[in-house]
Amino acid sequence: MTTNLQPEHRYQVIKAASYAQSQDPKRKLWLLSPLAPIIGWAMYLGVKDQQGFDLKNTIAAWSGSLFTYGFIPALDVVIGKDSDNLPEPVFKALQTDAYYQKIAHAFIPLNYIALFIAAHQFTHRQLPWYNKLGLAITTGIGSGIAINTAHELGHKNDKLNRTLARVSLAPSAYGHFAIEHNYGHHRWVATPEDPASSRYNESFWQFLPRTVIGGLRSAIAIERRRLARRNKGFWHKDNELLQGWAITAGLYAALYQLNGKKVLPFIAIQALYGFSLLESVNYLEHYGLLRQKDSQGRYEPTRPEHSWNSNNTVTNLFLYQLQRHSDHHAHPNRPYQVLRHFDESPQLPSGYASMIVPAYIPPLWFAIMNKRVVAHYKGDMSKINKHHKPLSPRMQKATNLIRKGLDWLG
Repeated sequence: MTTNLQPEHRYQVIKAASYAQSQDPKRKLWLLSPLAPIIGWAMYLGVKDQQGFDLKNTIAAWSGSLFTYGFIPALDVVIGKDSDNLPEPVFKALQTDAYYQKIAHAFIPLNYIALFIAAHQFTHRQLPWYNKLGLAITTGIGSGIAINTAHELGHKNDKLNRTLARVSLAPSAYGHFAIEHNYGHHRWVATPEDPASSRYNESFWQFLPRTVIGGLRSAIAIERRRLARRNKGFWHKDNELLQGWAITAGLYAALYQLNGKKVLPFIAIQALYGFSLLESVNYLEHYGLLRQKDSQGRYEPTRPEHSWNSNNTVTNLFLYQLQRHSDHHAHPNRPYQVLRHFDESPQLPSGYASMIVPAYIPPLWFAIMNKRVVAHYKGDMSKINKHHKPLSPRMQKATNLIRKGLDWLG
């Protein structure tokens, strides 16, 4: 990187990088993200043929769920939050430090190896149905985290990183995400036009089909327009949607060739769980938040108050600081290691990993989050991105009961 610089400039770059290495307290902790699929190898290889109930086998098969929904949230509570921003000299040095990008790159082959090991164990081990399901869901969690890796790389401008983003999306068959997220979601975030922004009183189970179908339609429309500007048809080889889907087809064909038709349920379950995990995080990130329109009917610029954030340290280490979501929307190309905290950004009560399970339980989610949305807008319901239907009487009653219980516990 420094070979074409003048000696004095080369010295400054090397000095800045050295300073950054000594000043980033999390430098080695970022390795936790590519470590996750390596832990998956050990869990998958620990799955043995089973007759009758086997607790160790069940733990190994369901290790991804235990790790994601139990261990990480527990560590978030124990280790706590980190709202510090990097000093300006360190910020500038870390932005161009290739070490951090290599960490994101390393996740991809490691996760692919985990995928192939899990597929072999699913098809070749004698397991009860519930452990086969656990094995596929654990793999799906890895595929979902891989979408987050693709999210980080897909915002880069160079061809290599954008290609690696599509490779990382292939296990979950979600190649269109790289297009819809960059050119759809970032344009329409926190508005009713965005399929990936959840609405006040909209449950996750209402949101999921809307965002999956809407995101796919949006990606197809965006890519059609891009190709048309270059006088190319949709079926042209430069279509990035087709390129992503081709990588997925090649990956699934390799899994089928190695494992036979028994691998088909595994492929389907891990892909469905992978992209639904992504969409559960999308559900958290902008729930009920709305960009207001100016006098000319145009939406205001995206600001820190349009994303739910969290500074829980452990989840941020595994998710490339995705929880500092406001800064990501302000600066989409900014690398994860230097994303900043804003005091004015709304904060979730816990980290993303802790909030996914409540998102799956609508009355619990509404009891936790609705009052926070209303407080964020100081009780002005006209400023909220609302679902077109109010809560049903039964849902409202369940929400009120849970809210009372939470208040009592609090």
